Amino acid sequence: MNNNKTVLIVQARMGSKRLPGKSLLDLAGEPLVGRILERVKRCKQIDDIVLAVPEKNSDDILAKLANIYEVNLFRGSEDDLLDRYYKAALKYKAKYVCRLPGDNPIPEPDEIDRMILKHKETGYEFSSNLSQVFNNNYPDGIGIEVINFEALKIVWAECKDRNKREHVHLNFFNYDEQRAVDKRFRVGTVQCPHGFNNPNLILDVNTKQQYDFIKRIYDALYYKNPEFSIKDVVKWYQQVFIKKT
Repeated sequence: MNNNKTVLIVQARMGSKRLPGKSLLDLAGEPLVGRILERVKRCKQIDDIVLAVPEKNSDDILAKLANIYEVNLFRGSEDDLLDRYYKAALKYKAKYVCRLPGDNPIPEPDEIDRMILKHKETGYEFSSNLSQVFNNNYPDGIGIEVINFEALKIVWAECKDRNKREHVHLNFFNYDEQRAVDKRFRVGTVQCPHGFNNPNLILDVNTKQQYDFIKRIYDALYYKNPEFSIKDVVKWYQQVFIKKT
């Protein structure tokens, strides 16, 4: 059977070290992870969405969100994210595995679709517009990583490094050093469109301060338009934070 299936896997857990319980923090009346699932369901290039959470009892509350938001569920290792992603991708028969951290509450469906299409067109093994990659000028947190399942399978079988098993992308690309880390796997990206090409704009949640910022965005934009876009975010940001002199 010719499998061309694209599966988006959202990783989430309750045991975040920097901001415990952030997955359930309120954004306009719903949990943070719920808002992520709500937005990515608008993607046109995704065949399946999987919420991948640890098997721990403390994560049962997250597992229930899969049913509430009508997406698939996978439960696996808490710290071995490489194993969790590989086994989730295997279960749902993915050819293309899309990785989205569960602390990016404003994924942009159009930009996710664009990255998926570009990845398939180029034939690279790993592509990303999740944040800054090769000067693509993307804000941090609106895009996606796309990994060929066969490449994921190779690193899953070979990797012995604990840090790389916890941080899947480190098997392919180092964001801090802006370099591919394995010559076997080509890395690609797309350029961020004008209008929101700002790598200094951080739209993920790792701290209370970042959550407060995202909450302000949702309070300002969601009730006016539940499908608000990154252009709406940038417009709001410029009005609120960019002072005229």
